[in-house]
Amino acid sequence: MEDIEIWFQDEARVGQRGTVARMWAEKGTRPRIVRQQQFNSAYIFGAVCPQKDEGVGIIMPYSDTEAMLIHLKHISANISKGKHAIIIMDRASWHTTKKIKKFNNITIVHLPAASPELNPVEQIWQHLRRRELSNRCFKDYEEILNVCSDAWNNFVDEKGAIKNLCTRDWFVNFDY
Repeated sequence: MEDIEIWFQDEARVGQRGTVARMWAEKGTRPRIVRQQQFNSAYIFGAVCPQKDEGVGIIMPYSDTEAMLIHLKHISANISKGKHAIIIMDRASWHTTKKIKKFNNITIVHLPAASPELNPVEQIWQHLRRRELSNRCFKDYEEILNVCSDAWNNFVDEKGAIKNLCTRDWFVNFDY
């Protein structure tokens, strides 16, 4: 296990037709939340290693094979020297295509179909939406990029956040 790093990967769309989430309000009131009708959006590609309490993220205009390759390249560059990473991800078409290049220090493991609860990165998206990405209006694409960048960086810079939110007993106690 000392030579292996476990990473979890996923992506989330953030944009003008974003998420409406619950919010605190005075009892008996119903606060109004504006929901935009425009369609600008970006995708946060995120990967985390709870063992190291580290994350690697990029923001892309599309969620496709090309973006996935760029993200894998960034993950590969952040794997500790002399280690091999197992990257656990869902079965999105851009994760399973034969066009995904092989990296010498990465093995991709796909989760069973329709099982997002097994990927702790899903909790990161919930956390980011709850704290920084929901119930907002974005002026333009540049503002979407800035808000996504700030949200991701705030999360990964918070000491212990990845380890606390993303550690799972089923991989910590796994016998390699």
